[in-house]
Amino acid sequence: MKGDYETAPTGDGRWKVQQHGGSRAVKIHDDQASAWDQTRSLARGAGVEALLKNRKGQVRERNTYGSDPFPPRG
Repeated sequence: MKGDYETAPTGDGRWKVQQHGGSRAVKIHDDQASAWDQTRSLARGAGVEALLKNRKGQVRERNTYGSDPFPPRG
């Protein structure tokens, strides 16, 4: 969703942090772990979702911060 943050590979072995659907990276990291830490921090501060994409572009992990529109029943 627009406004969410994501970590995704750049194609040259590095990892970018960007807003979902955005064209410019907030920052480029040399390793996935530091990029994912920054993504979660930005998402937590904005109250949005953090997405971690694998090298194929598929969402591997997601964390929701703030209000979840579809909370699980339980």
